Amino acid sequence: MMRQSDQPKIALITGASSGIGQASAKWFAANGWSLVLWARRIDRLKELNSTLISEAGNRLEIWIEQVDVRVDAEVQRAYASLPDSLKGIDLLLNNAGLSQGLTAVHESDPDDVDRVVDTNIKGLVNVSRAVVPGMKARGDGQVIHVSSTAGKEVYPGGGIYCASKFAVEAIAKTMRHELLPFGIKVGTLSPGMVESEFSLVRFKGDAERAGNTYTGLEPLHPDDVAEAIGFMATRPAHVQIADLLIMPRAQAGSGSVHRV
Repeated sequence: MMRQSDQPKIALITGASSGIGQASAKWFAANGWSLVLWARRIDRLKELNSTLISEAGNRLEIWIEQVDVRVDAEVQRAYASLPDSLKGIDLLLNNAGLSQGLTAVHESDPDDVDRVVDTNIKGLVNVSRAVVPGMKARGDGQVIHVSSTAGKEVYPGGGIYCASKFAVEAIAKTMRHELLPFGIKVGTLSPGMVESEFSLVRFKGDAERAGNTYTGLEPLHPDDVAEAIGFMATRPAHVQIADLLIMPRAQAGSGSVHRV
């Protein structure tokens, strides 16, 4: 059943506690969408929820849940626990993702590999498995996977992360074919350098090293990417943005930046 035109649309955003996910939550709330927000850090989600409520009042429904997308049982439980009013997800934003370290493939830490693969690939699949069947049943919906320039070009030290984002690209293309008969849009949003907690997580809390990533240039800001995601999500029903690549002016591709 198609959603009534007077009802707010619903977006489910993973990794909503910071960065692109948090900025996207704010964008969609400001544009009248109801929200389902998942992340591992429930304290951050509570802070975000308070901010959104103070700005939007009670006109929107917002549901927050502590979810580790790597754990399929958590994902399935969280989706099953949604109130009926929020189960009709119009947009799934598979945003949760990370990188660990900057080492050659043959020197990579097995635990780092597991964390990247489990989050960026398995987590995305787990969430899609929970949400997409409802879209199929309604014959409508949209899935946007947050990929990366690293899903299009490799760079030394990024082998595992790049592989995970190449996988995201392959999954998105496959889903677009699989869901074509059901009227579901599937796209990827591939950002370049974004100043967020990404580098801090990659370098495991080393703030100086993380900060140096953006020295000498102005990277994208999470709001820039959220606005692009919002653009993808609000095209006319017959328009599908299959892939959107967005980078700062100082970047030409993965590993190719101009610093001053």
